[in-house]
Amino acid sequence: MLRSLYSGVSGMRGFQTKLDVIGNNIANVNTIGFKGSRAMFKDILSQTVAGVTAPADGNGGINAKQIGLGVTLAAIDTLHTPGSAMTTNVVTDVRIDGDGFFAVQAGEDGGVFLTRDGNFKIDAAGQVVTSDGYRVMGIDAPLEPIDTATYTAFSIDQSGQFIGVTIDGTTEPIDGMQLAVVKVTNPSGLEKVGGNMYRVTPNASAEGIVYSTANDPEVGTGAIISGQLEMSNVDLTGEFTEMIVAQRGFQANSKIITTSDEVLQEVLGLKR
Repeated sequence: MLRSLYSGVSGMRGFQTKLDVIGNNIANVNTIGFKGSRAMFKDILSQTVAGVTAPADGNGGINAKQIGLGVTLAAIDTLHTPGSAMTTNVVTDVRIDGDGFFAVQAGEDGGVFLTRDGNFKIDAAGQVVTSDGYRVMGIDAPLEPIDTATYTAFSIDQSGQFIGVTIDGTTEPIDGMQLAVVKVTNPSGLEKVGGNMYRVTPNASAEGIVYSTANDPEVGTGAIISGQLEMSNVDLTGEFTEMIVAQRGFQANSKIITTSDEVLQEVLGLKR
């Protein structure tokens, strides 16, 4: 059977995966805090027809003769470039201007996940939660509920500290209410779990989740900007261009299969 037939099949499978990745990126073009992905390829092990011959006895060396056997998926990378800012003027809408992630917890003893989605809310108990009800983390623990009997309003500064306005009009930091920011060594090593959240893996951070304050130059965490949300970093122009490349690549590989089939048909027609 012709090697080109299987090379064409591997190419079609690869470009189909690339289209799947592009489709997911475009579908999330308006998802808050979404980070787009890209599919990367590598060649499959080549078949050596003739080996290398070293120069000897006055004769020159001879290079190896190798035939490639197609393509396979090398990686699907998540691109953690910043998304554009969308101004909402809602105090609990926050974004990180720089590196880092918000940490949220599912239930009291549930797992902790990371997110760039700062669309937070205050629930009936005064807790700061995500749209799915996950509690937002402070340093090593969920943020304390806001005492609405003491504070009539609040704001959030660039370090993530909640500043409350008391009944008599004075302002003061609210104890136990400072947003934590988690800096990850390898953000591409995070595992997507849905809901704009990531799970920390051993390849993302060898130390696990380490909570830091925002706008810390020693750690390298970004500043908290209240009243804004980080939009998706998907660039439609680039995605549509990559879609055309993937489509043409798919078509070209299908041509390889068609041509290989025609060659096999000619071989079968040699004996009549």
